[in-house]
Amino acid sequence: MLEIKNLTKRFGTRTIIDDLSMTVKDNEIMAIVGPSGAGKTTLLRCITGLESVNTGEFYWKGTKFDPTNTTQKDTIIGVVFQDYQLFPNLTVLGNITLAPTMVKKEPMTDVKKYARELLSRLGLEGKENLYPYQLSGGQKQRVAIVRALAMRPKILCYDEPTSALDPALRDEVAQIILDLKQQEMTQIVVTHDMDFAKNVADEIQQVKQIQ
Repeated sequence: MLEIKNLTKRFGTRTIIDDLSMTVKDNEIMAIVGPSGAGKTTLLRCITGLESVNTGEFYWKGTKFDPTNTTQKDTIIGVVFQDYQLFPNLTVLGNITLAPTMVKKEPMTDVKKYARELLSRLGLEGKENLYPYQLSGGQKQRVAIVRALAMRPKILCYDEPTSALDPALRDEVAQIILDLKQQEMTQIVVTHDMDFAKNVADEIQQVKQIQ
C-alpha cells in the first residue's frame, strides 16, 4: 500500500498542491482526475520523484521512502510518460534494457530474457530490433509500458496515457492496464478523461485547481 501524507508543492510563491493525503491500495488502480492546470501532472511528478516536495511523506507498506532517491535497492515507482520519451537512437530492446543494466546493474542476459517476456505479454513479440520511428503510436505506448515494467516497480504510474490516441487505441490501453491489475500490479493513472478513469479505476481522486 502506498500512503502519501500531507503533501505540499509550491513553485515560488504559488501553491500547486496543498496538504494532500491519499492512499493507493495494493493491486488496485487509482485514477487522478482534474482539469488542466489543477496540478495532476505535478502530483505525479512528485510521486515518481521527478519533483521534490516542500512538505510531505511517502510510505510503501508502512516504510517511509524518498521517491527522489535513485539509489534505493528496490524500484518502488515506475512511470510511463505522456510522450513516451523513447530514445530514438536505440532499438525497442535497447530502450528496455538500458535502465536495468545501467541503473540496477542487472546482467544483460537476464534483462533481455525478461524484456522479451514482457514484449510477448504486451503483443510486441518480433518488434525487438525496430526503432521508435518504425512503430505506431499504440506500439510506442506499449514499449514505454514494457520499459517501465523492466525495472520491476511495485507501482506503475501513467501520465495522460490516452491523450494522443484514437478511441480504439484508448480501449487497448485500458485493457493493458486492467490486464496488469490481474497480474497484481498497483497502478496510478493521471487523466483528464473521466470516462476512461471510470472504466479502469478502483478509486478516483479528483484534484481541483487552487485559486
